[in-house]
Amino acid sequence: MKKRDLTFLIILIRLVVGFSIYQFSNTLYGNHKESIVKVIKSIKGYEDKSIEILEIKDFDDVRIVGFLYNDRPAYIEFHKNNRGNYKWRSIEDRQDETLSFFLPLLPNTIRPKLMYVSNHENKITEIQVNIDGHLVEQEILPKKAMITWIDFPKKDKKD
Repeated sequence: MKKRDLTFLIILIRLVVGFSIYQFSNTLYGNHKESIVKVIKSIKGYEDKSIEILEIKDFDDVRIVGFLYNDRPAYIEFHKNNRGNYKWRSIEDRQDETLSFFLPLLPNTIRPKLMYVSNHENKITEIQVNIDGHLVEQEILPKKAMITWIDFPKKDKKD
């Protein structure tokens, strides 16, 4: 009976270890450009279209990646886990737009920012946005796929 129990225990341990290794090796992380594309293509609805990474920007433990999904503006947000790997948390894209803005969730230590993503068809050359009563203007290059960041203005001391 003991030999049977020992055999069962060994098989169980092998299964647990094998499953753990399989899970760990098949987890996709956004640690570099190639793996970010793999992560995006692994998400339902993003599997079969072209992906063009425009910018990868880190804010403490948050990684924001602006990209074109089927030539449309998009972004994906990653958070660094306790092992130092970036796991995706949210993803957004815009259809039928050549220039789109996103408001990524950044750490509290970073001033909020608007992220604009433009594609090669964009003809807009200037952005004007009113943030908390402050008019912020930003020039952008037309017909160029790019990321433009706009910092929220600092709050007045009386606010």
